[in-house]
Amino acid sequence: MSEQEVNKSSNVVWHQAAVGRSDRETSNGHRSAVLWFTGLSGAGKSTLAHAVEERLHAMGTKTFVIDGDNVRHGLCGDLSFSDEDRVENIRRVGEVAKLFVEAGMLTLTAFISPFRSDRAKVRSLLGDGDFVEVYCRTPLEVCESRDVKGLYAKARAGEIPAFTGISSPYEEPESPEIIADTGTLPLDQCVDQVIIYLLDNGYIKGLDI
Repeated sequence: MSEQEVNKSSNVVWHQAAVGRSDRETSNGHRSAVLWFTGLSGAGKSTLAHAVEERLHAMGTKTFVIDGDNVRHGLCGDLSFSDEDRVENIRRVGEVAKLFVEAGMLTLTAFISPFRSDRAKVRSLLGDGDFVEVYCRTPLEVCESRDVKGLYAKARAGEIPAFTGISSPYEEPESPEIIADTGTLPLDQCVDQVIIYLLDNGYIKGLDI
């Protein structure tokens, strides 16, 4: 769907800010980008994203985590978990993440985001190198054994329709920038993996992990 087909607003003109992204990045001392954590429910996306943010914050980096459950309390509270609404959920989050990138922030998102096409659309919204896909790779059986929120049990009992991994598909990333084996590796090791990627690829500079 093109921008023209999506945008029903009329008589609006984009305002070019006097203070731009590069000015904010210079002030912050690091690049801005989106770290997109994806994986099954229970794979550890939020846990890893927040742990990475804690490490980055301690290093003096400007960050913000957009969490999947949190946006369902407000921005996306009007959406269900149908395939159509999942697509809209990720579209909205992608647009918000883009604004955070323009604000000069290293933005971390934690969403199941089960469809490759939706993740690809968010990547296409952003500039080259601005979308870092972090696949939290945890087998379904491990996620189900954790079942911290009791959702898998409800899904198996038929109480939750269209539950990813059970009655709705999850499409694994084909070429993510980072694969974090959150099902087998300690959290600190996964955090190190993300921080080292950011250092090696010039998102943050001269900082010790």
